[in-house]
Amino acid sequence: MSSPEQQRTDQLERRLADARADARQLAQTNEKLNQTLKQARAHLVSLKAQLDALGQPPLGRGRVVALHDQIVDVATQGRLLRVAVTPEWGDIAGLEVGDVVLLNESQVIVGVLNPGEPSGADDLATVVEVDATHAVVTTGTDEVRLRLGPGVLAEPPSAGESVAIDRTAGLVLTTVARQHVQELVLDEVPDVAYTDIGGLDEQIERIRDAVELPFLHPDLYRSYQLKPPKGVLLYGPPGCGKTMIAKAVAKSLADQLTDSGAGSSFITVKGPELLNKFVGETERQIRLVFERAREQATAGIPVVVFFDEMDSLFRTRGSGVSSDVESTIVPQLLSEIDGVEGLDNVIIIGASNREDMIDPAILRPGRLDVKIKLDRPSRRGAVDILGKYLTVDVPLDAADLAAHGGDRAATVTALVEATVASIYDQVPANEFLRVTYASGDTEVLHFADFASGAMLRNVVDRAKKYAIKDELAGRGGGVSRTGLVAACREEFVENEDLPNTTNPDDWARISGRKGERIVFVQSLVSQHAHRLDDEAR
Repeated sequence: MSSPEQQRTDQLERRLADARADARQLAQTNEKLNQTLKQARAHLVSLKAQLDALGQPPLGRGRVVALHDQIVDVATQGRLLRVAVTPEWGDIAGLEVGDVVLLNESQVIVGVLNPGEPSGADDLATVVEVDATHAVVTTGTDEVRLRLGPGVLAEPPSAGESVAIDRTAGLVLTTVARQHVQELVLDEVPDVAYTDIGGLDEQIERIRDAVELPFLHPDLYRSYQLKPPKGVLLYGPPGCGKTMIAKAVAKSLADQLTDSGAGSSFITVKGPELLNKFVGETERQIRLVFERAREQATAGIPVVVFFDEMDSLFRTRGSGVSSDVESTIVPQLLSEIDGVEGLDNVIIIGASNREDMIDPAILRPGRLDVKIKLDRPSRRGAVDILGKYLTVDVPLDAADLAAHGGDRAATVTALVEATVASIYDQVPANEFLRVTYASGDTEVLHFADFASGAMLRNVVDRAKKYAIKDELAGRGGGVSRTGLVAACREEFVENEDLPNTTNPDDWARISGRKGERIVFVQSLVSQHAHRLDDEAR
């Protein structure tokens, strides 16, 4: 049994251990409180900084006009001020004329924005004249003479280019690239040759006489005192090769004038996209198109300017329903063709489905001198066109090959003839429309009356797709007579709803059938389809 002293010692040791445990717990708690106080202090400092920032007055912006010894001339809020630089920010060594600086409430510079960042007061203007240090620009209402800023001093803008200016500072800041015109104009030498076009030999010869002879034999033209035509109009139904012929002209000129194949330039203008809701913008873009053509032509390079869908831009003046924009667009084109600046080495080619809607002033001799009509392909022309897409290199059906003794050329000829017969034979199955004229007479039009080069190519593409599906299904594949005939039928049915029966006369003009006015159009495709289904059952 322990003595009283031993018991007292044990009790004191237990109390000491408990005290040490409490001390360790208090130390941990104290450490957590210290961390919390530090976080709270940092948060309070951050909040104070935010409050200080919110309490600061707003900073103004200004454009640096001139630099002096620790003094800067700044244009701000329509005024020119001479201001100082705050010592906390630094000196003016890093500033340049044209920089945008920040000003406090005392009009002292306290900072500078990133180079090239706008001040919020930049205007757009067009350059009229330019020299080494200054430019005369116009904003459409007046003309002003401004200094060239550092951003354009090394490469001054040319007359006609758009620039950003600061009127108050009296500076031309940067040259503005008008991307919209770049998007609307395709400047290249196309990869389309005359040999790629089928069924248009007569039209190709006429356009070669009109376009290529003046460029290839200019001396002969001068000796006969004959001026080359300024323009050519290609017109006819859709899908008959107007765009392909225009591209082939540019490639032919390039191939014949230089060995590199880059001796001409082809500028395609996307007609409908050139229209702009802002007054004068369409005219400006037309002007820029011809400026580019003249720049390239001055180097002796023949330039073809191709206006597709020409009727959408240059309609007969006074024919507008809700607006009359053609009253200014047409004169702009006429001034470019007949203007003081010549169009040497530049030929204009226009394409349209509705030549009757183009202003007569554009079509008169001396402007678009040559008019070439591209009719729908004849039976012979269809053979030529189909032969461009159905060649001996294409996989052919084994049964059709066997029927011609394995002769691929003979097989292709037979397939082409069968396809042409499916389209051009005047049989009841090929009846397409019944049209009623204003006199009461009716006429049945066949599928061949609406055939086009694009449609014939589509027929061959359909037959090739059928062959691919057959090959994937394990049935041999190859373009076959059955597939081509089926493709003709599918194309026939697919075009049933294309005639616009709401306004039959307009539809007839677009389709190339101009003559007595048409008042009603009835489709016959469905009737024949039902009859064929009944016979099959």
